[in-house]
Amino acid sequence: MRTLVFFIFTSLILSSLPVYASQEDDEMEKMQKQLNQQVLEQPFFAEEPEKVDAYIKEAMKKNLKPEEYKGTHWQRGYTCHDLLRYSWYEYRNCAYYHRYHGHYYPY
Repeated sequence: MRTLVFFIFTSLILSSLPVYASQEDDEMEKMQKQLNQQVLEQPFFAEEPEKVDAYIKEAMKKNLKPEEYKGTHWQRGYTCHDLLRYSWYEYRNCAYYHRYHGHYYPY
């Protein structure tokens, strides 16, 4: 009798595994679609190094001192590239500040 109960119990568990895996797959697919949508909704800013270099050369010709950072995104350990996800202008201004002073914004 114990053996029969064991086999029945084991069969029930094993028969439910594909359903569980299927539910898990559906949930993963749903999460992936949500993540894809979030990525697509975020703005994309290309680096455009030629435009940045042109801006820096022009500003240096005019002997313009770069402004201190006034935004809210700068954090310890960041580089200018990290600002690119927020604003191309912040990235460009950071690149000029870095070229002019030889270091990134103070913390």
